[in-house]
Amino acid sequence: MSDTTTTSRKPLVGTQTGHVVSDARDQTVKVEVNYRAKDPKYGKYIKRRMSFHVHDPKNDAKVGDLVEIAPCRPVSKTKSWRLVKVLEQAAG
Repeated sequence: MSDTTTTSRKPLVGTQTGHVVSDARDQTVKVEVNYRAKDPKYGKYIKRRMSFHVHDPKNDAKVGDLVEIAPCRPVSKTKSWRLVKVLEQAAG
């Protein structure tokens, strides 16, 4: 038997990337995720967006940042997502 331990982590399932649109509340940011969906009748692609309230315990994210979020257990009435990491900080 070999004693090799690997430190591989399982990839997070259901992660999304989006931009922070509000950081007014403590430990909470509002993230907007944009995507394109195909219209069922006409076949055209339409721009869509969803907003998520995300738990940010360290208040790392600021308005305009590109962030990665993942689903989690409900933290409050509207928060059931958590901040994984800030991918790109906003300029200025």
